[in-house]
Amino acid sequence: MTALRWVGFAVGLVVIGATLADVFRSLVLPRAPGRGRSSPTVRLTWQAFVAASRWSSSFEGKDRLLSGAAPLALLVLLVSWLIRAVIGYALVLWPFSSSFGEALREGGSSVFTLGFAGGHGALSAVDYLAAATGLGVVALQIAYLPTLYGAFNRREALVTMMESRAGVPAWGPEVLVRHQLVGIVDKLPAFYADWERWAAEVSESHTTYPVLLYFRSPKPYYSWVVSLLAVLDSAAIYLAVSPQAAPSDARLCLRMGFSCLRSIAATLGLDHDPDPDPNHPIGLSYEEFVEALDRLGACGFAMERGPEEAWPHFRGWRVNYEAIVYRLADRVLATPAPWSGPRRHLEGVVIAPRRPVNRQPGGLNPDRPGMR
Repeated sequence: MTALRWVGFAVGLVVIGATLADVFRSLVLPRAPGRGRSSPTVRLTWQAFVAASRWSSSFEGKDRLLSGAAPLALLVLLVSWLIRAVIGYALVLWPFSSSFGEALREGGSSVFTLGFAGGHGALSAVDYLAAATGLGVVALQIAYLPTLYGAFNRREALVTMMESRAGVPAWGPEVLVRHQLVGIVDKLPAFYADWERWAAEVSESHTTYPVLLYFRSPKPYYSWVVSLLAVLDSAAIYLAVSPQAAPSDARLCLRMGFSCLRSIAATLGLDHDPDPDPNHPIGLSYEEFVEALDRLGACGFAMERGPEEAWPHFRGWRVNYEAIVYRLADRVLATPAPWSGPRRHLEGVVIAPRRPVNRQPGGLNPDRPGMR
């Protein structure tokens, strides 16, 4: 029995060390946690919510349930760290206690700083360390929340703006159609510049704090994944059909966009090709691309290339991000917008983008989108 207690002592040191390392890596270290190193606690909590969402047949119902997954995962993460700390310190105290139950009582009292049980002499140092661990973990988690929600709010600002720029849910061709119909194509360079900066910030924040990937937008049909896809598709179409007129910002936005997606894919452990062949086939069909160009042509968007000539160029851009977006959109159960890939839990569901009604003096013009 004595030997077993000392084995427990060694295991306890390992548990405490692993817990503190996990806390440090998750809350303190300002860098991505590495390939496939998103928190197992967060993943399991999310998977439990996804399984529960199968009881709802509508996307709105699933979204309403899943909106609580990420916030709850943060609480579960905190509780798991504290429980692991209690167990770790209990195992360390076990050789010096009358029973493991007594050691667990003392470990819990110290970690939660309750003070109703404690050792004497050298064991007091263990109690002090346990108390410092409990206080430190709670304090770091509290300090972590403002940073987390600040990054979430910055992400959602541009996502919300996409309602007037690309419909709800967002769709790439609609970005160009709406700007053409309202006569603000000259604003697209600034639009792509904003999204280039957005992609850079999301790449940093969502790989450092992977739980942000599962935070859903405040409204059901908003989605940061779908919005980024719409921006990248619109830039790829613009560069494919009008290479001379397209702003250089579109190219820069595309590059930063798929770099962001590759960083997130690495964090989640999603397999992806870091340098795909531009001639590789993509999931989007040529017929869907032609249909989108017909919409652009109908609204008067200037095009220097026809569909056959533009298709290889568009495909060469989209191959850089399509596979990752499809897997990521399925992972987080993003809004099933056009061109955003299938969803395992929403088979065959595609929600077409809706335009706001353009209200003008003298009546409504349903063919032109409103931007106000």
